Amino acid sequence: MQPLPQQFVSNMRHQMGEDSAKALFEALEGKSPVSVRLNPYKWHGEEFGTAVPWCEWGRYLDCRPQFTTEIPFVVGAYYVQEAGSQFIAHILKAEGVEGGKIIDMCAAPGGKTTLYSALVGDRGLVLANEYVRNRANILADNIRKWGLGNVVVTNNDPQHIAAFEQWADVVAVDAPCSGEGMFRKDETARKEWSPQSVDMCAARQMDILRQAWKSLKAGGLLIYSTCTFNTTEDEGVLEQMIAEWGDEIEPSEQIVVPEQWGVECVKVGDFQGFRFFPHRVESEGFFVAVARKRADVGGRGVTPKPRKKIMTDAPKDAVKELSKWVANPESLRFAVVAESYYAYPTEYYEVIRSLANSLTVIYSGVEMGQIFKGKLKPEWALSQSVWYNRDVVPAVEVGREVALDYLRKRDVSAALFSEGLNLVCAEGYALGFVKRVGNRVNNGYPNSLKINNL
Repeated sequence: MQPLPQQFVSNMRHQMGEDSAKALFEALEGKSPVSVRLNPYKWHGEEFGTAVPWCEWGRYLDCRPQFTTEIPFVVGAYYVQEAGSQFIAHILKAEGVEGGKIIDMCAAPGGKTTLYSALVGDRGLVLANEYVRNRANILADNIRKWGLGNVVVTNNDPQHIAAFEQWADVVAVDAPCSGEGMFRKDETARKEWSPQSVDMCAARQMDILRQAWKSLKAGGLLIYSTCTFNTTEDEGVLEQMIAEWGDEIEPSEQIVVPEQWGVECVKVGDFQGFRFFPHRVESEGFFVAVARKRADVGGRGVTPKPRKKIMTDAPKDAVKELSKWVANPESLRFAVVAESYYAYPTEYYEVIRSLANSLTVIYSGVEMGQIFKGKLKPEWALSQSVWYNRDVVPAVEVGREVALDYLRKRDVSAALFSEGLNLVCAEGYALGFVKRVGNRVNNGYPNSLKINNL
């Protein structure tokens, strides 16, 4: 591992004092902890690992498995996420976000997005935006696996999101940063760090926050986070926010943090901040701060005029066919998007339509597939959805080796399956579809996701 950048070492000694900085540097040369977060809508396995104290779904693992061959990971029954990042669950615990709208402004690869998705539940909605297209595609894949159907993935400049003024109950900015908190596990972060990158990141963070603030409802909560230690990108950015919007900011409810957690609590104006140092907390480095937009801030919610028409209501005959494939059709609306059918929560159908008509939507709801001669040809995403009706085609439980062959897109025995369409399951989880035609099996697992190792 490349040595820590010398200027970073000097900065931390000045910021923390010699003894604390020395303890941090030693921790950054040590072994990284491994933590995951369960999907409460999917996970059905036995209890495992050690609890992450600030997140009811978080678990520490004793060692790092090969996640790409772990069935629960492959199907989105849990997400691999740093324990510090899971602290956002504690921040929102008393906020009452279930059923609300959250914007995740810098969402890829999806760790915090999937957490927000679980927190808002089946009556809420998450708008997950990622500016970089290939990262947005990775985010979309992770949302398909997560399977809750309450996320809209977009690929837009933050100013396009800001056009939806006073739209969200919570806006979260997990901003691109200099990555000091990743120095223990990511040598590239050490190589690319520089004082100039710190200043550049701080400027970019403020640009994103200016747009995020516009989309936050009066009375709503702003969450700002980085994976870095320096005060320029953390407290310094908060001070800039206060300088620009001080009269619009007020404190959120007091967030209690037990001392034994080892989290450093800071206060910058009306912002409550929390810093995770690896020598004090079993986590990589993380910083998060929260404050509220005052309820008496003027303005009103604005939805931009549509620039295009993306979603078309599904015709009645299609609705009849699609309804067979979901366990709760009465709570869903169906639409056609680019010749494929999608399912959406009824409560947010029109909201999602307005987003699709104004933004570049990569994925939303649950893609169900195409209809040919009155019959649905299902997409893999449908098999991952918590809405999927397992009684519609035969569900075949297979052993681990067959499951891995399926996930690698290798040949599997036709004798295992009934003629026609089947759902492949392993460890009680749905992996995807196959179609048996005589002695041939067509594997429906996506090429982009197949396991290439081993």
